[in-house]
Amino acid sequence: MLTSRDRAILDILQRNSDTPLALVGERVHLSPSACSRRIASLRDAGVIQRNVAVLDREALGLTTTIFVTVSATVHSAQWTERFKAAVCEIPEIVEVYRLTGSIDYLLKIILPSVEAYDTVYKALVSRIDMNLVCASIVMETVKDAESLPLATGMRLAD
Repeated sequence: MLTSRDRAILDILQRNSDTPLALVGERVHLSPSACSRRIASLRDAGVIQRNVAVLDREALGLTTTIFVTVSATVHSAQWTERFKAAVCEIPEIVEVYRLTGSIDYLLKIILPSVEAYDTVYKALVSRIDMNLVCASIVMETVKDAESLPLATGMRLAD
């Protein structure tokens, strides 16, 4: 069970994991050492999985996002394992979700340009047979939350 202080600490850290412990403590009314112990406990419990750097995609020339929907040719364990291996081998595919409904998978692909999609598409179809592949190019990112909504969906204790 997470306390409201744990949730507050997590909210601060997920927005900027470099926030000094003294500032975290000040915001949640704890000493830096108490914050450090709580953060260590949250890591030990697996609530904090890792710290990452959020990179500027534009500065790196990775300005294009394409979402691709995939329908499987067959629904077998063997095909699924081959599909998972195929998408994991292509670094431009940064997220993959298995869905309910008529579409089996949703892929998020990050690229330097729309033209670069053809290379990714060819790499994917050379590795696995698919029934239907449909790409949608992102024209504008309206919202791109880097933090989780900690006020909902979590069991909290005070």
